Amino acid sequence: MNIRLASAMQLDSIVDGPGLRCVIWTQGCLHNCTGCHNPKTHDFSGGFVTTTTHIIEKLHELKLQKGITFSGGDPFEQATACAEISRAAHTIGLDVWAYTGYTFEDILNSSKKETIDFLNEINFLIDGPFVLAQKSLSLKFRGSKNQRLIDVHASLASGKIICEI
Repeated sequence: MNIRLASAMQLDSIVDGPGLRCVIWTQGCLHNCTGCHNPKTHDFSGGFVTTTTHIIEKLHELKLQKGITFSGGDPFEQATACAEISRAAHTIGLDVWAYTGYTFEDILNSSKKETIDFLNEINFLIDGPFVLAQKSLSLKFRGSKNQRLIDVHASLASGKIICEI
């Protein structure tokens, strides 16, 4: 399956989730948040196309990473491909984080099966658009105060949003 990426995978991030992480920068975003730290990822025809098989092969080469993080762009714009990569990451012991401009509620209310499938593969979700007026450099793994760091599995199991601080 093809996936459009904004850049090569970043193999050694320490700011996109806990521990050493591999970041997959997806291409394409509808949110166009003012002040976005990565506006070059918005164009759906930008970046380059690769395959999920190629990415999964690269994940098998990782040695010290705790997990993978999807950022971008918005990974939910390519939910099917991201879910496939996430399932493979879990089989090799990696956790999965994702950033999205959609809210958790938007995702849960989606009628698209692929959106829910991807959500079910995510351990932690940072949701909501970046809001420049709420920007804060003191937030853990988030850019603006409206964004939430959500424990996806605990939230789905309890029927209410469980946020990490």
